[in-house]
Amino acid sequence: MARTTQDKADIPTPSETGGSWSRRRFLDGAGKLAAAGALTAWLPAFRISPAEAACAAPAGFPSGIALYQQAYVNWARDIAVDPMWTCAPATPAEVVAVCNWARTAGFKVRPLGAMHNWSPLTVPQGASCPSVILVDTKSHLTAVSVNTATTPKTVTAQTGVLMENLLATLESYTLGVNACPAPGDLTLGGALAIDGHGTGVPKTGETLVSGNTYGSLSNLIRALTAVVWDAASNQYALRSFQRTDPGCAALLTHVGRAFVVEVTLQVGTNQRLRCQSWFDKTAAELFAPAGSSGNTVQSYLNSAGRFEAIWFPFTPKPWIKVWSVAPSKPWFSREVTSPYNYSFSDGIAQSIVDAQAQAVLNDPSSTPDFGLNQYNVVAAGLVLTNTWDLWGWSKNTLLYIRPTTLRVTANGYAVILSRANVQRAINEFYTMYSAKLAAYQAAGKFPMNGPVEIRITGLDRASDLVGLSAPTPQLSALRPRPDHPEWDTAVWFDILTIPGTQYANEFYREVEQWMYANYASYAAVRVEWSKGWGYSTTAAWSDATVLGTTVPNSLRAGQTAGDDFDSARATLNALDPSRLFASPLLDTVLP
Repeated sequence: MARTTQDKADIPTPSETGGSWSRRRFLDGAGKLAAAGALTAWLPAFRISPAEAACAAPAGFPSGIALYQQAYVNWARDIAVDPMWTCAPATPAEVVAVCNWARTAGFKVRPLGAMHNWSPLTVPQGASCPSVILVDTKSHLTAVSVNTATTPKTVTAQTGVLMENLLATLESYTLGVNACPAPGDLTLGGALAIDGHGTGVPKTGETLVSGNTYGSLSNLIRALTAVVWDAASNQYALRSFQRTDPGCAALLTHVGRAFVVEVTLQVGTNQRLRCQSWFDKTAAELFAPAGSSGNTVQSYLNSAGRFEAIWFPFTPKPWIKVWSVAPSKPWFSREVTSPYNYSFSDGIAQSIVDAQAQAVLNDPSSTPDFGLNQYNVVAAGLVLTNTWDLWGWSKNTLLYIRPTTLRVTANGYAVILSRANVQRAINEFYTMYSAKLAAYQAAGKFPMNGPVEIRITGLDRASDLVGLSAPTPQLSALRPRPDHPEWDTAVWFDILTIPGTQYANEFYREVEQWMYANYASYAAVRVEWSKGWGYSTTAAWSDATVLGTTVPNSLRAGQTAGDDFDSARATLNALDPSRLFASPLLDTVLP
């Protein structure tokens, strides 16, 4: 992460102080970074030894495993817990040792990846010296091996490896995935825990590359190893699961309620993708009613299959990206050999980005100008950097978000429906959102200052598993509905806004309630685990009905008895009877 000169002068790194921080400097530095809005989650910032720690050192912690205190800050910087006990086991066996210590010491154990998360699945905001040990996976648990001798070809990876590194390794074997999340700094374990996904459905006439899926990354898992309770030895131990084993379906998307240390994924032949960006198509045309002609979302799905819209508030034209399979470089495309090619959106000094965000919070009436400015930056940036038409191996066009971009909070939902109803669902959302934004504006309120993002994916089809007959991830938002086989697609809706924006939670709650009511007649709504949901008028994850009834029912409806939300909950509780891997949010949603 690039730091400003002021950050560097005010807050030295451990290397600048001889590798050691005093308790006073730890706390003082954390306060300065929080005030400056610096991205502490992506630095080994404020790592201090137990002797210097602000909280009492855990007694009897396993010797030989590095233990220290470090700040925890999530992506949006609206969950910041400072400090927290953190360790970095070198092997899965050391993870087990930490877990068995924690059970007797009264501590929780939470895997720590890149902290690129919005929801408090790991730790809630406001915790003070919590009895939680964060287990850093990305420091050592990063081994990757590729097996090209099997059908399908597979990759076995420890869960601390970053997605960018995993995809780079696959690329060296001419292997890849059909779609993936846009940030490459996610750990594999973090992405799998919350059914990480990209965007893409088959274009008209397209056949899925064997070994791949149009659903979530979790649907690629063929085997995994997790830390689970072993009754015979009366302790936690490593246990390997095949995809067909009882209990595995609950671990494929475990939402943080388990600790998976290694997975084997099936993978397919890598593809060259062309990514074309447009900023001249109007939202009214793109999101028009079903059956409309012209440049609609449906038209892009039919012609290319892979589509994303980023629509800034109070602007008439979204930034749309359309990926298409292109084995040979199109004449006008620019070849790229590395990811993150939109420097105009993630290459700006963080101090400037944060200052712009603070200006909007200070003067909400400037929100329309802020939205227009974001659009203008994109429009000019695509032209000036020659990035409106890119071509290269899949990861180089699929990965485009780095930590040095505007930090926003977001809600997130998947609407499960028939592909024939995609345009209808998007048009209804567009109509609702436009009207609601206008109504708030008329009242002098500007709760949304970030874009709407729309992606379309397939579901986690069991038939995508080559040579296996096994259940799909029981807690994935992309799980098919057996009672509605015609529902083959998911539309993902996210609305982004700067943390602390006035009236945001009120707006989010109204949108959430509208979605559950509006789509009930021809679709189903499920939450995006890593984002915001369960809104009251003051906070996310605080509506007891949504958390305790609506969300569980969304993963019960239409499923086979013994293979649903309740089955997953029972399995996870049996594998972790001490609830080592639970958090306050998970205690409510998955009691």
